[in-house]
Amino acid sequence: MPSKLFDVDHQLAFYGAYHSNKINVAIHIVCVPIIMWTFQVFLAQQSLPSFIPAFSYKINDYLSLESNWAAPLTVSYLAYYYVLEPIGALLYTPQFVLSCLSATAYSHRADAVKVAGSLHAFSWIMQFIGHGAAEGRAPALLDNLLGAVVLAPFFVHLEMLFALGYNPTLHKRVQNNVGKAITQFRKQQAEKKRATGKKDL
Repeated sequence: MPSKLFDVDHQLAFYGAYHSNKINVAIHIVCVPIIMWTFQVFLAQQSLPSFIPAFSYKINDYLSLESNWAAPLTVSYLAYYYVLEPIGALLYTPQFVLSCLSATAYSHRADAVKVAGSLHAFSWIMQFIGHGAAEGRAPALLDNLLGAVVLAPFFVHLEMLFALGYNPTLHKRVQNNVGKAITQFRKQQAEKKRATGKKDL
């Protein structure tokens, strides 16, 4: 039996169960790419080990490819996405690569860390507000940090593709699994409340 780590239905259902509210999803569509881009800015300032040959290719003032940690992060994420859903990953590749290249170029600015740090913090705060005020459920990262952080960019990308009619069969399966997961979560919450109520009697 293959690991659920590479099961696209399972992974999207897990993440989707924490992001079913339209307002919260909209917040994530805006904030997740910002969080990823700013994270790439941070990593672009960190050099790779010295045994790896250094390289630098400036495409223009806004795009640059260099030997820093942003590059392997981008490649690793994309590799995982290709295993999960190849066509969706192929469609996401240009956006994610441009994010890395622009983040690398931006990282050379004197105020890069200050600006990226502010945007990064703001985006995380907005996401927590979305979960608390709109979703009514703690973020997925509290239950599965690695899965939530790695999957978030691809989930947002697929949400937009689904809205455009991409792979309706997969979309329907994910929606059904998300519905089951949310029902199970609400059932567990109700049982906890009943148990708490009995203790208070």
